[in-house]
Amino acid sequence: QVQLVESGGGFVQAGGSLRLSCAASGSIASARVMAWYRRAPGKERVWLTTIALGGNTYYADSVKGRFIISRDNAKQTLYLQMNNLKPEDTAVYYCKGAWSRGEYWGQGTQVTVSS
Repeated sequence: QVQLVESGGGFVQAGGSLRLSCAASGSIASARVMAWYRRAPGKERVWLTTIALGGNTYYADSVKGRFIISRDNAKQTLYLQMNNLKPEDTAVYYCKGAWSRGEYWGQGTQVTVSS
């Protein structure tokens, strides 16, 4: 069992930046993939970005060029740098990790972007 805890959410004005963190209770170095998702009010949870074991990264069109995913294996932490935030980025943000023994989700952190 791996526990993931997100932090770094909050209130920000449009055009601002936030960095989310996802701290894991165990090593993330062996995670096949780690990813960020979000759920906007009244909508389904959607995928945003993935970082694979080898370091390749993938982004949804909605965040490409604005968000950057990264991982620090020594700190067992996944990050999401969010720049040029827009009101439509308001959502609860979740991290997910996939290991050979299973997939695990964090509880989420709220991000609110005001116009």
